[in-house]
Amino acid sequence: MSAHAGGREPEDPAASARAALVREIEESGAWAADPRWREAFEAVPRHLFVPYYYVGVGGGYERRWGEDPDPHSRERWLRGVYADAPLATRLRDGELLSSSSQPSLMAMMLTALEVREGNKVLEIGAGTGYNAALLCHRLGEGLVTTVDLEPEITESARRHLAAVGYRPAVVTGDGARGVPERAPFDRIIATCALPSIPRAWLAQCTPGARVLAPFATGLIALRVRDTGHAEGRFLPSAAYFVPLRGSTRTGPEPGQPSGGTPARGREQELLRFLLALTPGRLDPAEAYDLWEREGRPERERYGVTVADGRAWAWLDDPGGPYTWALP
Repeated sequence: MSAHAGGREPEDPAASARAALVREIEESGAWAADPRWREAFEAVPRHLFVPYYYVGVGGGYERRWGEDPDPHSRERWLRGVYADAPLATRLRDGELLSSSSQPSLMAMMLTALEVREGNKVLEIGAGTGYNAALLCHRLGEGLVTTVDLEPEITESARRHLAAVGYRPAVVTGDGARGVPERAPFDRIIATCALPSIPRAWLAQCTPGARVLAPFATGLIALRVRDTGHAEGRFLPSAAYFVPLRGSTRTGPEPGQPSGGTPARGREQELLRFLLALTPGRLDPAEAYDLWEREGRPERERYGVTVADGRAWAWLDDPGGPYTWALP
């Protein structure tokens, strides 16, 4: 006798997979400081935002999608959707344009954003729309704005969001310029790596707003004092994201030590972070000596200040002996 014939409904594979992912995120401690995010991850179905994705196979990419005629392939697609892993969702000429971030990292970032009821949030990098949906669940769609440079990405995100009943403001535009027509914002969260801190964001923030963004292979959390002044430290976690489109990166690729780095330091992830934070401004050998002398500092000892028309990174103290100008 089947389970259904015995009076029980057949198990929904997507719901079961989502519940397992929620348990995995719970165990990681990602939302320990704000457990209400658990409700959002329980409620929002990731598979509706990732109808297909790409996995690296033999130097190329293989497309997995939910409408594959082969049931085993569909099952493999669903397992991948609800794995705690990032998913490549858009490619162009072999270059990654957009991805769905690792869910536990998303949970950690949303928790670190420190949202409060009534906060207006701007998301830089719409992606699949999944992160915006989590924000909509927590805050309400009227308080959420998400922006992306690529029309095909915003169109897809808008469609995915509507499919689960959310209609936040989805804007096509340069994320570095913010969305002034929707300002002011209480929180800004970026899901793409920045080459610099966009000054336009600060001008669109309320006093006391919090900005959380991937920068130099880390996550910087800035508190905005006013339109020209923000300051904050890096979170402990590493973070590697697709670069912000519409901006130009300068210096070496983040996390890639140059040939001048002493061999004994090239595999040290925290040294690579320092080099990514100071591209072209700190000689690799000098960086290694500093890093060793200061006790191999963790990310949270570093910070960024934006004030008086300039920006700089620092170790331990914004006015201390170790500061580096930023673009």
